[in-house]
Amino acid sequence: MTTRLKPIRCAAALMCLSLSLPVMAQESAAELKERIRVLEAQLEESKRALAKAEQQSKVTETASTEPDTDMAFDLAGGRLKVGGAVRVNYTAGTYPKDTGGGESSRAFPDGGNVGLDTARINLDYENGNVLGKFEYRFYDGYGGFGTGYHMLHTAWLGYNYANGSQVQVGVNRVPFGPGPYGVSQSFFFDQHYYVGLSDDMDLGVKYSWTTGDWKWDAGYYLQDEGSYKGGSKKADRYSYDVITDGAGNGYAEENQLNLRGIYSTKLAGIDSDLGFSTQYGQLRGEGVNALGNPTQDGDMSAYSPHMVNKWNNFTLATQGTYYDYDVQQAGVPNQGEILMGAFAFPTAVAQKAFIPAVSLSYYLETPSIGWLNYLIPFAEYSSIMKDENGFNDSELYTIGAAFGTAGGWYTYAEYATSNGNDFIGGDGGFNSRFGANPDQKRNHRFNINFGYYF
Repeated sequence: MTTRLKPIRCAAALMCLSLSLPVMAQESAAELKERIRVLEAQLEESKRALAKAEQQSKVTETASTEPDTDMAFDLAGGRLKVGGAVRVNYTAGTYPKDTGGGESSRAFPDGGNVGLDTARINLDYENGNVLGKFEYRFYDGYGGFGTGYHMLHTAWLGYNYANGSQVQVGVNRVPFGPGPYGVSQSFFFDQHYYVGLSDDMDLGVKYSWTTGDWKWDAGYYLQDEGSYKGGSKKADRYSYDVITDGAGNGYAEENQLNLRGIYSTKLAGIDSDLGFSTQYGQLRGEGVNALGNPTQDGDMSAYSPHMVNKWNNFTLATQGTYYDYDVQQAGVPNQGEILMGAFAFPTAVAQKAFIPAVSLSYYLETPSIGWLNYLIPFAEYSSIMKDENGFNDSELYTIGAAFGTAGGWYTYAEYATSNGNDFIGGDGGFNSRFGANPDQKRNHRFNINFGYYF
Protein backbone atom coordinates (compact mmCIF):
# COMPACT_ATOMS: atom_id res chain seq x y z
CA MET A 1 0.00 0.00 0.00
CA THR A 2 2.80 2.45 0.86
CA THR A 3 4.61 1.84 -2.43
CA ARG A 4 1.47 2.44 -4.48
CA LEU A 5 0.66 5.64 -2.63
CA LYS A 6 4.02 7.33 -3.23
CA PRO A 7 3.38 8.31 -6.91
CA ILE A 8 -0.15 9.45 -6.04
CA ARG A 9 1.12 11.46 -3.09
CA CYS A 10 3.87 13.17 -5.15
CA ALA A 11 1.58 13.99 -8.08
CA ALA A 12 -1.08 15.39 -5.78
CA ALA A 13 1.45 17.52 -3.95
CA LEU A 14 2.95 18.94 -7.17
CA MET A 15 -0.49 19.75 -8.61
CA CYS A 16 -1.59 21.49 -5.45
CA LEU A 17 1.67 23.43 -5.31
CA SER A 18 1.45 24.61 -8.94
CA LEU A 19 -2.14 25.76 -8.53
CA SER A 20 -1.42 27.50 -5.27
CA LEU A 21 1.81 29.45 -6.07
CA PRO A 22 0.09 32.63 -7.42
CA VAL A 23 -2.21 32.71 -4.43
CA MET A 24 0.52 31.95 -1.88
CA ALA A 25 2.37 35.10 -2.81
CA GLN A 26 -0.59 37.16 -1.64
CA GLU A 27 -1.33 35.11 1.50
CA SER A 28 -0.06 35.75 4.99
CA ALA A 29 1.99 33.14 6.84
CA ALA A 30 -1.07 32.17 8.90
CA GLU A 31 -3.23 31.68 5.80
CA LEU A 32 -0.50 29.61 4.17
CA LYS A 33 -0.23 27.41 7.25
CA GLU A 34 -3.99 26.85 7.24
CA ARG A 35 -3.96 25.94 3.53
CA ILE A 36 -1.21 23.37 4.13
CA ARG A 37 -3.22 21.87 7.01
CA VAL A 38 -6.30 21.49 4.77
CA LEU A 39 -4.27 19.86 2.00
CA GLU A 40 -2.70 17.39 4.45
CA ALA A 41 -6.16 16.52 5.80
CA GLN A 42 -7.42 15.86 2.27
CA LEU A 43 -4.44 13.63 1.56
CA GLU A 44 -5.06 11.62 4.76
CA GLU A 45 -8.70 11.18 3.77
CA SER A 46 -7.63 9.85 0.36
CA LYS A 47 -5.27 7.40 2.05
CA ARG A 48 -8.05 6.13 4.32
CA ALA A 49 -10.36 5.65 1.34
CA LEU A 50 -7.71 3.62 -0.48
CA ALA A 51 -7.08 1.53 2.62
CA LYS A 52 -10.78 0.74 2.96
CA ALA A 53 -10.99 -0.23 -0.71
CA GLU A 54 -8.10 -2.64 -0.26
CA GLN A 55 -9.66 -4.08 2.89
CA GLN A 56 -12.94 -4.75 1.08
CA SER A 57 -11.11 -6.87 -1.48
CA LYS A 58 -9.96 -9.28 1.23
CA VAL A 59 -13.11 -11.00 2.44
CA THR A 60 -11.52 -14.37 3.19
CA GLU A 61 -10.97 -16.42 6.29
CA THR A 62 -7.74 -16.13 8.24
CA ALA A 63 -4.96 -17.66 6.18
CA SER A 64 -3.42 -20.86 7.48
CA THR A 65 0.24 -20.88 8.40
CA GLU A 66 0.61 -24.32 6.84
CA PRO A 67 2.98 -24.44 3.85
CA ASP A 68 1.52 -24.14 0.35
CA THR A 69 3.17 -26.75 -1.87
CA ASP A 70 0.20 -27.81 -4.03
CA MET A 71 0.49 -29.13 -7.58
CA ALA A 72 -1.67 -27.20 -10.06
CA PHE A 73 -3.43 -28.29 -13.26
CA ASP A 74 -5.64 -26.65 -15.87
CA LEU A 75 -9.19 -27.96 -15.68
CA ALA A 76 -12.38 -26.79 -17.47
CA GLY A 77 -10.99 -23.31 -18.04
CA GLY A 78 -9.84 -22.95 -14.43
CA ARG A 79 -6.97 -24.00 -12.19
CA LEU A 80 -7.10 -27.05 -9.91
CA LYS A 81 -4.59 -27.38 -7.08
CA VAL A 82 -4.01 -30.87 -5.70
CA GLY A 83 -2.32 -31.20 -2.35
CA GLY A 84 -2.44 -32.97 0.94
CA ALA A 85 -0.54 -33.81 4.09
CA VAL A 86 0.76 -36.69 6.17
CA ARG A 87 1.20 -36.08 9.90
CA VAL A 88 2.94 -38.29 12.44
CA ASN A 89 2.57 -37.92 16.21
CA TYR A 90 4.93 -38.61 19.10
CA THR A 91 3.00 -38.77 22.39
CA ALA A 92 4.03 -39.29 26.00
CA GLY A 93 1.76 -38.59 28.94
CA THR A 94 -0.18 -39.82 31.95
CA TYR A 95 -1.59 -42.84 30.12
CA PRO A 96 -1.85 -46.49 31.29
CA LYS A 97 1.45 -48.36 31.24
CA ASP A 98 2.21 -51.23 28.84
CA THR A 99 0.38 -54.36 30.00
CA GLY A 100 1.86 -56.68 27.38
CA GLY A 101 -1.20 -56.60 25.16
CA GLY A 102 0.81 -55.68 22.06
CA GLU A 103 -0.34 -52.06 21.87
CA SER A 104 2.40 -49.45 22.09
CA SER A 105 2.10 -47.48 25.31
CA ARG A 106 1.88 -43.70 25.43
CA ALA A 107 2.78 -43.63 29.14
CA PHE A 108 5.68 -41.50 30.41
CA PRO A 109 7.43 -44.53 32.02
CA ASP A 110 7.33 -46.44 28.71
CA GLY A 111 8.84 -43.55 26.75
CA GLY A 112 5.72 -42.73 24.75
CA ASN A 113 4.98 -43.90 21.22
CA VAL A 114 5.01 -42.78 17.59
CA GLY A 115 2.12 -43.32 15.19
CA LEU A 116 0.33 -42.02 12.14
CA ASP A 117 -1.90 -39.10 13.05
CA THR A 118 -3.49 -37.90 9.80
CA ALA A 119 -3.34 -38.37 6.04
CA ARG A 120 -5.41 -35.97 3.96
CA ILE A 121 -6.13 -34.95 0.38
CA ASN A 122 -6.92 -31.35 -0.64
CA LEU A 123 -8.45 -29.98 -3.84
CA ASP A 124 -8.71 -26.21 -4.50
CA TYR A 125 -10.35 -24.91 -7.69
CA GLU A 126 -10.49 -21.40 -9.21
CA ASN A 127 -12.11 -20.31 -12.44
CA GLY A 128 -12.54 -16.56 -12.57
CA ASN A 129 -14.87 -15.67 -9.71
CA VAL A 130 -15.85 -19.31 -9.11
CA LEU A 131 -13.92 -21.25 -6.50
CA GLY A 132 -14.20 -24.42 -4.48
CA LYS A 133 -12.49 -26.45 -1.75
CA PHE A 134 -12.49 -30.14 -0.87
CA GLU A 135 -10.68 -31.98 1.91
CA TYR A 136 -10.92 -35.60 3.07
CA ARG A 137 -9.03 -36.99 6.09
CA PHE A 138 -7.84 -40.40 7.27
CA TYR A 139 -6.86 -41.13 10.88
CA ASP A 140 -5.20 -44.15 12.44
CA GLY A 141 -6.54 -45.71 15.63
CA TYR A 142 -4.32 -46.28 18.62
CA GLY A 143 -4.50 -50.01 18.03
CA GLY A 144 -2.32 -49.71 14.92
CA PHE A 145 -2.78 -49.42 11.17
CA GLY A 146 -6.12 -50.56 9.83
CA THR A 147 -8.06 -49.68 13.00
CA GLY A 148 -8.68 -46.04 12.11
CA TYR A 149 -11.46 -43.92 10.67
CA HIS A 150 -11.93 -41.38 7.91
CA MET A 151 -14.27 -38.49 7.20
CA LEU A 152 -15.09 -35.52 5.01
CA HIS A 153 -13.63 -32.26 6.32
CA THR A 154 -14.55 -29.64 3.68
CA ALA A 155 -16.59 -29.61 0.45
CA TRP A 156 -17.94 -26.31 -0.86
CA LEU A 157 -18.36 -24.22 -4.00
CA GLY A 158 -18.22 -20.44 -3.84
CA TYR A 159 -18.32 -17.19 -5.76
CA ASN A 160 -16.35 -13.94 -5.34
CA TYR A 161 -18.49 -10.89 -6.15
CA ALA A 162 -17.18 -7.66 -7.65
CA ASN A 163 -17.78 -5.78 -4.38
CA GLY A 164 -15.38 -8.10 -2.53
CA SER A 165 -18.03 -10.27 -0.88
CA GLN A 166 -18.03 -14.06 -1.08
CA VAL A 167 -20.55 -16.90 -0.78
CA GLN A 168 -19.78 -20.55 0.08
CA VAL A 169 -22.29 -23.40 -0.34
CA GLY A 170 -21.63 -26.88 1.04
CA VAL A 171 -19.69 -28.22 4.02
CA ASN A 172 -17.85 -25.14 5.26
CA ARG A 173 -16.49 -23.66 8.47
CA VAL A 174 -19.13 -22.11 10.75
CA PRO A 175 -18.33 -18.43 11.48
CA PHE A 176 -17.93 -18.31 15.26
CA GLY A 177 -15.06 -16.81 17.25
CA PRO A 178 -12.14 -14.54 16.32
CA GLY A 179 -10.71 -16.86 13.65
CA PRO A 180 -11.01 -20.30 12.06
CA TYR A 181 -9.41 -21.96 15.11
CA GLY A 182 -10.80 -19.67 17.80
CA VAL A 183 -8.00 -18.04 19.82
CA SER A 184 -5.66 -21.01 19.48
CA GLN A 185 -2.31 -21.52 17.77
CA SER A 186 -1.82 -25.04 19.20
CA PHE A 187 -2.32 -28.58 17.95
CA PHE A 188 -4.93 -29.22 20.67
CA PHE A 189 -6.97 -26.01 20.08
CA ASP A 190 -8.81 -24.60 23.10
CA GLN A 191 -11.88 -25.93 24.92
CA HIS A 192 -14.28 -24.17 22.51
CA TYR A 193 -13.49 -26.84 19.93
CA TYR A 194 -14.66 -29.72 22.14
CA VAL A 195 -18.15 -28.26 22.64
CA GLY A 196 -18.70 -27.57 18.92
CA LEU A 197 -17.87 -23.84 18.92
CA SER A 198 -14.53 -23.67 17.09
CA ASP A 199 -13.38 -25.06 13.73
CA ASP A 200 -16.86 -26.54 13.31
CA MET A 201 -17.72 -27.79 9.81
CA ASP A 202 -21.43 -27.98 8.89
CA LEU A 203 -23.57 -28.23 5.73
CA GLY A 204 -25.02 -24.90 4.67
CA VAL A 205 -24.41 -21.52 3.06
CA LYS A 206 -22.15 -18.71 4.32
CA TYR A 207 -21.92 -15.13 3.04
CA SER A 208 -18.98 -12.84 3.90
CA TRP A 209 -18.70 -9.10 3.23
CA THR A 210 -17.24 -5.85 4.58
CA THR A 211 -18.71 -2.44 5.39
CA GLY A 212 -16.09 0.16 6.22
CA ASP A 213 -13.94 -1.18 9.04
CA TRP A 214 -16.35 -4.06 9.74
CA LYS A 215 -15.97 -7.59 8.43
CA TRP A 216 -19.18 -9.68 8.51
CA ASP A 217 -20.06 -13.36 8.14
CA ALA A 218 -23.60 -14.76 8.12
CA GLY A 219 -24.50 -18.41 7.76
CA TYR A 220 -27.44 -20.79 7.59
CA TYR A 221 -26.71 -24.48 8.20
CA LEU A 222 -29.24 -27.14 7.31
CA GLN A 223 -27.47 -29.83 9.37
CA ASP A 224 -24.05 -31.02 10.56
CA GLU A 225 -21.47 -32.45 8.14
CA GLY A 226 -22.55 -36.06 8.74
CA SER A 227 -20.81 -39.15 10.08
CA TYR A 228 -18.52 -41.27 7.89
CA LYS A 229 -16.47 -44.45 8.42
CA GLY A 230 -15.08 -45.71 11.71
CA GLY A 231 -15.90 -47.44 14.95
CA SER A 232 -18.86 -45.24 15.87
CA LYS A 233 -22.21 -44.84 14.11
CA LYS A 234 -22.45 -41.08 14.63
CA ALA A 235 -19.09 -39.78 15.94
CA ASP A 236 -16.99 -40.58 12.84
CA ARG A 237 -16.52 -36.91 11.97
CA TYR A 238 -13.91 -34.17 12.24
CA SER A 239 -15.71 -31.50 14.27
CA TYR A 240 -17.76 -31.90 17.44
CA ASP A 241 -21.53 -32.09 16.94
CA VAL A 242 -24.53 -33.20 18.98
CA ILE A 243 -25.19 -36.89 18.16
CA THR A 244 -27.33 -39.88 19.11
CA ASP A 245 -26.08 -42.88 21.06
CA GLY A 246 -25.67 -46.43 19.70
CA ALA A 247 -29.39 -47.08 20.19
CA GLY A 248 -30.40 -43.97 18.26
CA ASN A 249 -31.36 -41.88 21.28
CA GLY A 250 -30.34 -38.24 21.44
CA TYR A 251 -30.37 -35.22 19.16
CA ALA A 252 -29.40 -34.05 15.68
CA GLU A 253 -28.45 -30.49 14.69
CA GLU A 254 -30.55 -28.61 12.12
CA ASN A 255 -31.56 -25.11 10.97
CA GLN A 256 -28.66 -23.22 12.53
CA LEU A 257 -28.11 -19.46 12.12
CA ASN A 258 -24.80 -17.66 12.65
CA LEU A 259 -23.72 -14.03 12.59
CA ARG A 260 -20.22 -12.70 13.25
CA GLY A 261 -18.94 -9.12 13.11
CA ILE A 262 -15.32 -7.98 13.53
CA TYR A 263 -14.34 -4.31 13.75
CA SER A 264 -10.72 -3.39 12.93
CA THR A 265 -9.32 -0.39 14.80
CA LYS A 266 -6.41 0.78 16.95
CA LEU A 267 -6.46 0.74 20.75
CA ALA A 268 -3.64 2.79 22.30
CA GLY A 269 -1.78 2.45 19.00
CA ILE A 270 -2.21 -1.35 18.89
CA ASP A 271 -3.93 -3.01 15.90
CA SER A 272 -7.08 -4.59 17.32
CA ASP A 273 -9.97 -6.66 15.97
CA LEU A 274 -13.02 -6.31 18.23
CA GLY A 275 -15.74 -8.82 17.46
CA PHE A 276 -18.85 -10.71 18.47
CA SER A 277 -20.36 -14.03 17.41
CA THR A 278 -23.89 -15.36 17.85
CA GLN A 279 -25.33 -18.78 17.08
CA TYR A 280 -28.82 -20.28 17.33
CA GLY A 281 -29.97 -23.67 16.08
CA GLN A 282 -32.63 -26.32 16.49
CA LEU A 283 -31.98 -29.80 17.91
CA ARG A 284 -34.24 -32.57 16.61
CA GLY A 285 -35.05 -35.19 19.24
CA GLU A 286 -34.60 -38.83 18.21
CA GLY A 287 -35.41 -42.10 19.98
CA VAL A 288 -36.34 -42.04 23.66
CA ASN A 289 -35.01 -40.18 26.69
CA ALA A 290 -33.76 -41.59 29.99
CA LEU A 291 -37.36 -42.12 31.18
CA GLY A 292 -38.29 -44.11 28.08
CA ASN A 293 -40.45 -41.34 26.61
CA PRO A 294 -40.02 -39.93 23.08
CA THR A 295 -37.19 -37.40 23.06
CA GLN A 296 -38.57 -33.87 22.69
CA ASP A 297 -36.98 -31.33 20.37
CA GLY A 298 -34.66 -28.69 21.82
CA ASP A 299 -32.45 -25.85 20.70
CA MET A 300 -29.06 -24.32 21.32
CA SER A 301 -27.65 -20.83 21.54
CA ALA A 302 -24.20 -19.30 22.00
CA TYR A 303 -22.95 -15.74 22.41
CA SER A 304 -19.33 -14.60 22.35
CA PRO A 305 -17.37 -11.32 22.47
CA HIS A 306 -13.78 -11.70 21.30
CA MET A 307 -10.71 -9.59 20.57
CA VAL A 308 -7.36 -9.98 18.81
CA ASN A 309 -4.58 -7.47 19.56
CA LYS A 310 -1.36 -7.35 17.52
CA TRP A 311 1.66 -5.39 18.69
CA ASN A 312 4.89 -5.82 16.73
CA ASN A 313 5.18 -9.64 16.47
CA PHE A 314 3.00 -10.39 19.51
CA THR A 315 -0.60 -11.58 19.18
CA LEU A 316 -2.98 -11.64 22.14
CA ALA A 317 -6.32 -13.34 21.42
CA THR A 318 -9.14 -13.44 23.98
CA GLN A 319 -12.67 -14.85 23.91
CA GLY A 320 -15.53 -15.40 26.32
CA THR A 321 -18.52 -17.57 25.34
CA TYR A 322 -21.74 -18.58 27.02
CA TYR A 323 -23.54 -21.53 25.42
CA ASP A 324 -26.76 -23.39 26.20
CA TYR A 325 -27.86 -26.75 24.74
CA ASP A 326 -31.46 -26.58 25.94
CA VAL A 327 -32.54 -30.25 25.87
CA GLN A 328 -33.69 -33.12 28.06
CA GLN A 329 -31.31 -35.82 29.21
CA ALA A 330 -30.72 -38.47 26.53
CA GLY A 331 -27.94 -41.01 26.00
CA VAL A 332 -25.72 -39.58 28.77
CA PRO A 333 -25.03 -40.71 32.34
CA ASN A 334 -25.83 -37.42 34.13
CA GLN A 335 -28.64 -34.91 34.09
CA GLY A 336 -27.28 -31.65 32.67
CA GLU A 337 -25.18 -33.32 29.96
CA ILE A 338 -25.64 -33.81 26.22
CA LEU A 339 -23.98 -36.39 23.98
CA MET A 340 -21.53 -35.04 21.41
CA GLY A 341 -18.87 -36.72 19.32
CA ALA A 342 -15.92 -36.50 16.92
CA PHE A 343 -12.93 -38.64 15.89
CA ALA A 344 -15.02 -41.82 16.33
CA PHE A 345 -15.40 -41.02 20.03
CA PRO A 346 -18.71 -40.09 21.73
CA THR A 347 -18.44 -38.01 24.89
CA ALA A 348 -20.72 -36.27 27.40
CA VAL A 349 -20.61 -32.45 27.42
CA ALA A 350 -22.15 -29.99 29.87
CA GLN A 351 -25.38 -28.54 28.48
CA LYS A 352 -24.67 -25.02 29.78
CA ALA A 353 -21.35 -23.34 30.49
CA PHE A 354 -19.18 -20.26 30.15
CA ILE A 355 -15.82 -20.62 28.37
CA PRO A 356 -13.03 -18.07 28.87
CA ALA A 357 -10.06 -18.53 26.51
CA VAL A 358 -6.81 -16.63 26.00
CA SER A 359 -3.76 -17.17 23.78
CA LEU A 360 -0.48 -15.23 23.65
CA SER A 361 1.89 -15.94 20.75
CA TYR A 362 4.94 -14.45 19.07
CA TYR A 363 5.89 -14.71 15.39
CA LEU A 364 9.66 -15.01 14.97
CA GLU A 365 11.26 -15.04 11.53
CA THR A 366 14.56 -16.93 11.32
CA PRO A 367 16.42 -15.78 8.18
CA SER A 368 19.79 -16.91 9.60
CA ILE A 369 18.60 -20.56 9.92
CA GLY A 370 18.42 -22.18 6.51
CA TRP A 371 16.05 -25.04 7.38
CA LEU A 372 13.70 -22.97 9.55
CA ASN A 373 11.46 -20.27 8.05
CA TYR A 374 9.76 -19.08 11.25
CA LEU A 375 8.86 -20.05 14.81
CA ILE A 376 5.65 -19.31 16.75
CA PRO A 377 5.93 -19.89 20.52
CA PHE A 378 2.61 -19.71 22.39
CA ALA A 379 0.91 -20.08 25.78
CA GLU A 380 -2.84 -20.76 26.05
CA TYR A 381 -5.55 -21.25 28.66
CA SER A 382 -9.24 -22.12 28.44
CA SER A 383 -11.86 -23.61 30.73
CA ILE A 384 -15.40 -25.01 30.55
CA MET A 385 -17.10 -23.46 33.60
CA LYS A 386 -20.38 -25.35 33.97
CA ASP A 387 -23.73 -24.09 35.23
CA GLU A 388 -24.90 -27.42 36.66
CA ASN A 389 -24.46 -27.79 40.42
CA GLY A 390 -21.91 -30.48 41.28
CA PHE A 391 -20.18 -30.34 37.89
CA ASN A 392 -16.44 -29.66 38.04
CA ASP A 393 -14.83 -27.20 35.62
CA SER A 394 -12.60 -28.48 32.80
CA GLU A 395 -9.38 -26.49 32.40
CA LEU A 396 -6.76 -26.78 29.66
CA TYR A 397 -3.28 -25.22 29.73
CA THR A 398 -0.95 -25.50 26.73
CA ILE A 399 2.54 -24.16 26.08
CA GLY A 400 4.61 -24.90 23.01
CA ALA A 401 5.71 -23.72 19.60
CA ALA A 402 4.89 -24.20 15.93
CA PHE A 403 7.78 -24.50 13.45
CA GLY A 404 7.48 -23.61 9.77
CA THR A 405 10.38 -25.39 8.11
CA ALA A 406 11.69 -25.62 4.57
CA GLY A 407 10.53 -28.32 2.19
CA GLY A 408 6.85 -28.41 3.13
CA TRP A 409 7.24 -29.36 6.81
CA TYR A 410 5.17 -27.91 9.66
CA THR A 411 5.70 -29.09 13.24
CA TYR A 412 4.01 -28.59 16.62
CA ALA A 413 5.85 -29.27 19.88
CA GLU A 414 3.82 -28.69 23.02
CA TYR A 415 3.05 -29.67 26.57
CA ALA A 416 -0.57 -29.71 27.73
CA THR A 417 -2.08 -30.26 31.15
CA SER A 418 -5.80 -30.57 31.88
CA ASN A 419 -8.26 -31.73 34.52
CA GLY A 420 -10.99 -32.27 31.91
CA ASN A 421 -10.03 -33.05 28.31
CA ASP A 422 -10.46 -36.43 26.59
CA PHE A 423 -7.19 -36.07 24.63
CA ILE A 424 -4.90 -35.19 27.55
CA GLY A 425 -4.03 -38.40 29.41
CA GLY A 426 -6.39 -40.99 30.88
CA ASP A 427 -7.49 -44.39 29.63
CA GLY A 428 -10.05 -43.34 27.00
CA GLY A 429 -13.51 -44.83 26.74
CA PHE A 430 -16.84 -43.14 27.41
CA ASN A 431 -16.50 -40.55 30.16
CA SER A 432 -17.74 -37.16 31.29
CA ARG A 433 -14.59 -35.02 31.37
CA PHE A 434 -16.33 -32.27 29.35
CA GLY A 435 -19.47 -32.84 31.42
CA ALA A 436 -19.79 -33.62 35.12
CA ASN A 437 -16.03 -34.36 35.28
CA PRO A 438 -16.38 -36.28 38.59
CA ASP A 439 -12.75 -37.48 38.71
CA GLN A 440 -11.18 -34.04 38.09
CA LYS A 441 -7.76 -35.69 37.92
CA ARG A 442 -5.08 -33.53 36.29
CA ASN A 443 -3.41 -35.30 33.37
CA HIS A 444 -0.43 -34.31 31.24
CA ARG A 445 0.69 -34.84 27.67
CA PHE A 446 3.85 -33.98 25.76
CA ASN A 447 3.21 -34.04 22.02
CA ILE A 448 5.24 -33.50 18.84
CA ASN A 449 3.30 -33.50 15.58
CA PHE A 450 5.39 -33.71 12.40
CA GLY A 451 3.48 -32.69 9.27
CA TYR A 452 4.62 -32.93 5.66
CA TYR A 453 2.47 -30.92 3.22
CA PHE A 454 2.56 -31.59 -0.52
